[in-house]
Amino acid sequence: MPRTSTEEGRAVSSQNRYRVRAVAPVLTLVLTTTGCVVSTTATGTAAGGTVQLIQSGELLTCSHLPYIPFQYRQADRKVVGFDVDLVDLLAKRLGITQEVIDTPWEGIQSGADLDTNLCDVTAGAMSITPARRKSFDFSTPYFHATQALLTRKGSGVSSLETARDKKVGVQTGTTGEKFVKEFNDRNGNAVTAVAFEDSALLETAVKTGQVDASINDNGILYDYAKKNPELEITAEFDTDDQYGFGVRKGNSGLLTELNAALTGAAADGSYAKLFQKWFGKNPTWLPGR
Repeated sequence: MPRTSTEEGRAVSSQNRYRVRAVAPVLTLVLTTTGCVVSTTATGTAAGGTVQLIQSGELLTCSHLPYIPFQYRQADRKVVGFDVDLVDLLAKRLGITQEVIDTPWEGIQSGADLDTNLCDVTAGAMSITPARRKSFDFSTPYFHATQALLTRKGSGVSSLETARDKKVGVQTGTTGEKFVKEFNDRNGNAVTAVAFEDSALLETAVKTGQVDASINDNGILYDYAKKNPELEITAEFDTDDQYGFGVRKGNSGLLTELNAALTGAAADGSYAKLFQKWFGKNPTWLPGR
């Protein structure tokens, strides 16, 4: 789920933090020689490994809001979502609280936020790609996504082929943008691709008629169509897209705990419960299976 933003710096306030109650024993944290990273001994089922954290007692998660239903702010400003709940499982394993940092997408998908110690984990329906793997490590995949085509009802657009000579919205830096570009490369720029910086602008453009259709990840577009009955999903395209959480290279202890949290959730049914909570249906795919 790549996105970009014109936001600058670390957008953190008491209103955009999401904290969870620690349920595991309190951990002893010791400053490393760098002075900017702390380490702790994990106490979960994969106990024994050293987990490096940026800040004592907190798991810092970089995400770019909103990307409903994966992460967004409620009316009360609390940050919630499927990704938030999944990373919360890791925080609980470590016996610490999670803090979500709203930061520009470029720093997330490039790995810069991890390299500069802005956060411990990057999240945001982020597709696992070879290019990103060069910059940071990915968790085991936690979501299998397809691309979806969102249109106004009665538009007659049911595929990219039927969108010839029409405007199709894409989100900058996403699988959907790449999919439309590849289609145009094969078909002589048959559709006019209109790029938007974030998903909210992309979705609104379809609703207002600025574009005839848009392509993006199915999870967020189905959620938007459900809330806007004048819109519909007319097609899906399987691009073999899987999401993962990002961890700084070398922080193998944290990556091990994160993977254990995800596979454990698949085994004990908590992943299915969270999937049902946010998507209204049972998953047909589970992490690590």
